[in-house]
Amino acid sequence: MAGTTLALGALFFLDPATPLPLLVADLALLGVGFAFFSSPNTNAVMSSAPPARYAVASAVLSTMRLAGHVASMGLVMLVFAWHMGKEPLAEPLYPRFQASLRTAFPILAGLGGLGILASLARGEVRRASPGTGPACINGGTGTVGKGEEG
Repeated sequence: MAGTTLALGALFFLDPATPLPLLVADLALLGVGFAFFSSPNTNAVMSSAPPARYAVASAVLSTMRLAGHVASMGLVMLVFAWHMGKEPLAEPLYPRFQASLRTAFPILAGLGGLGILASLARGEVRRASPGTGPACINGGTGTVGKGEEG
């Protein structure tokens, strides 16, 4: 999450003279930051659910992730509308587009900072004990029902 937040903060400094390799490196940091956050976050959520509720936990996780993406895009569109109005993006509007980015990226980086604090506040992730993982449902038989013999 820190890598993603750092990359969003760095995107604030974009301007027309930004070298392409620097932009590519920043976008790579953004992707790597998301990748390093997504897997442990998914593990934390799924580890907190009992095996019988994995499907519900997975659905809630996917719903929350999608809601976050939609809220972020809604925020960015709101900033674009505020700076650029209803006009289509064309060369005369590039300065206002740049102003939109300079408004949106610090807001998104701030939200990322709040996400870091929330992740730190969650504490230690519960480790699955032997015999409780998805492959060990019902005493290691691999079956899902109560009292079924494998």
